[in-house]
Amino acid sequence: MEIRHAQRNDLPAMLEIYREARAFMKANGNPNQWKDNRPSAEAIQKDIESGQSYLIFDGGVLCGAFSLIFGDDPTYALIENGQWKSDLPYATIHKIASFPGAHGVFSEIIRFSEPKAQSLRIDTHPDNQIMQHLILKNGFEYCGNIYTDDGTLRYAYQKDLIKQN
Repeated sequence: MEIRHAQRNDLPAMLEIYREARAFMKANGNPNQWKDNRPSAEAIQKDIESGQSYLIFDGGVLCGAFSLIFGDDPTYALIENGQWKSDLPYATIHKIASFPGAHGVFSEIIRFSEPKAQSLRIDTHPDNQIMQHLILKNGFEYCGNIYTDDGTLRYAYQKDLIKQN
């Protein structure tokens, strides 16, 4: 698999990936995570313009998209029913989506992201059993609950990539 920064002209293909991902989630017991057409075209465009949006290709064929965002995530400032593993500087993986039938996308995202950060954080909707499984399978630890900008609950995870003194 190959990963590259998304460009402005990639937006229509990315919107299609997210549309298909929403349909897949809805059909597989997770109808609420990205309702109301989330992520929005504006949010995706902002990530593209800031160099934080990526596309994943398998054999030259587009199969997924995600954002890797460095710095403090405001929705992670308050965590309930637990605590973060550490206060290491972190990158957050957001907006993960792939076309149905694509395999290995999440693991490839993790392999790509790990060398770039001291710690990784990620969150997902309580109904997203598939993502919860992938997150734990890839070495993250459940840390507690956070709330997104629209007030919805997410399970939060962290994976430290360096040892703290």
